[in-house]
Amino acid sequence: MPELPEVERVRRSLEAAMAGARFERVVLNRGDLRQPFPAGFARRLRRQTVRGLVRRGKYLLAELSSDETLIMHLGMSGWFRVEPTKTSQRGHRDRDADLENRHDHVIFTMSSGMTVIFNDPRRFGVMDLVPVAHLPRHASVGRLGPEPLSRAFNAHTVASRFANRRVSLKVALLDQRSVAGIGNIYASEALHVAGLSPFRLASTIATPAGAPRPGAARLAAAIKSVLRRAISLKESDRYRETRFRVYDREGERCPTPGCRGTIARGFQAGRSTFFCPVCQR
Repeated sequence: MPELPEVERVRRSLEAAMAGARFERVVLNRGDLRQPFPAGFARRLRRQTVRGLVRRGKYLLAELSSDETLIMHLGMSGWFRVEPTKTSQRGHRDRDADLENRHDHVIFTMSSGMTVIFNDPRRFGVMDLVPVAHLPRHASVGRLGPEPLSRAFNAHTVASRFANRRVSLKVALLDQRSVAGIGNIYASEALHVAGLSPFRLASTIATPAGAPRPGAARLAAAIKSVLRRAISLKESDRYRETRFRVYDREGERCPTPGCRGTIARGFQAGRSTFFCPVCQR
């Protein structure tokens, strides 16, 4: 499932086509994704202007002139394709493209002259449409923790979320109510940068009263650093070689300068955890 950096890159790619533009046409090629589309979905979107496109954790939120918000989640296999409307209307003659495009479930034709297409082979994505006033009570978005790339996110934020948590640091990071947008990959990466074992109790980086201990400051800084780096990296051969420090690198030498450890693999909450048993304490 895409994590925060991947979703942020998607947001940036959609922004030029959607922000400030109207929905001229909305086509639904099926009645549901992971869940049914809300009643009147296409009708409620048509002729509305996208005032802004923001990311909240792993969700994309399009703020509309109708004072509703279009909530989009990529799920396991969802992705967006953006192309000039004229190109989209001509259709595809390439057989491989036609096979892939059979999973084009939602098509937004925008007044910007671009068409935004949501393709989702496994149909685990989500699209919802809710009034702005209802967002804080939304079953998914309303329960999200703080944004890790916000200015307000710091050691005190981490400590207040993890104080008295009797679960491991890695499991606490995966809880979207603790920190929004952190998934399995970047939890492992951030813990390695911070020099913290994924297996230690989350409560150990805060006092019982919720004040930060040194580990909280290191973890907050590491989360920001890892996420910003991932967002900035481009898809290239070099990117694929260097984007991860420990994730999926079992048996390789630890990249921490001066460390003689070897990256190990463990399992937590049914997921793989990659870490250095020497420098992560």
